[in-house]
Amino acid sequence: MGGFFQQLAKTLADRWISLLVLPGAFFLGAVWLSVSLGHADAWNVALLNRQAENAATTVADLPTGAQALLVVAVLAAAAGVGFVVQALAGATRRVWLGQWPRPLGPVTAARTARRRARWHRLVEERRALERASPGTRTREQQDEIDAVAHRITRLAMAEPGRPTWMGDRIHAVESVAYHRYGLDLAYGWSRLWLVLPDPARTELTAAHSAFAAAVATGTWAVPYLLLTMVWWPAVLVAVGIGLTGWARARAAVADFTTLTEAVLDLYGRTLGAALGVGGPTGVPTGIPTGVPTEETGPLTISEGERITDLVRKGR
Repeated sequence: MGGFFQQLAKTLADRWISLLVLPGAFFLGAVWLSVSLGHADAWNVALLNRQAENAATTVADLPTGAQALLVVAVLAAAAGVGFVVQALAGATRRVWLGQWPRPLGPVTAARTARRRARWHRLVEERRALERASPGTRTREQQDEIDAVAHRITRLAMAEPGRPTWMGDRIHAVESVAYHRYGLDLAYGWSRLWLVLPDPARTELTAAHSAFAAAVATGTWAVPYLLLTMVWWPAVLVAVGIGLTGWARARAAVADFTTLTEAVLDLYGRTLGAALGVGGPTGVPTGIPTGVPTEETGPLTISEGERITDLVRKGR
């Protein structure tokens, strides 16, 4: 047990340093830089060198105890800033996933409608191309159809229902689950998670952790944006951090939703068997091996609807 707690303490310390202290320390350095230079001397390297030398001299002249207290104070301040940014990460997550507050309802509806209209235009364009060449197609015709299909899936994997791309990726999985399998993921996901094997859980957890880390990275753009009030180059840092987090979040959401859809395909019937809906995964007793049955393969819509009725409990 002693070794376990030592390893746990080491893991927590590593996460504390990487998620809170280091980013917070960098931000405090940026604060000192901003205050030292300001707007007028934003790129004054000579002034920066003088300020750094003066600060180093001041710290070196302090007693040893005061230096130690200064280090502790800096670490505490860095951790405090990190905690504040972590608290703001929830807001970043909601913005990126299109879960905008009620006062922005008209904006949310308008943006969602524009995305939906564009998606339907692309779908109609693809159908028109397919109708124009119903029989044997040339390579150029098929490439044109495939290009439009790629634009459709790049916009949204199903009919858009959220104002953002990341929100629509989540919405698409929910839509596929309901329309293809009759399963309401809002109620069924927690049950499905409990019957998943460890490898599937590990992959999903890794993808979700990557998304959470990307959200945390992107949220650090907020305090750097505040620094632009005293040092305008901070906007460059904020944009760089925000774009990095946003790009990583898109990739993580794409991985997570792809894995979630695969989980539905592979383990939806496992959930049904656990809830007594349909038959168990595999060939039922008394039926020869190799004979197709309705007890294998993905969920049917009727089975998914029965599962949804069970997990909703009339709600």
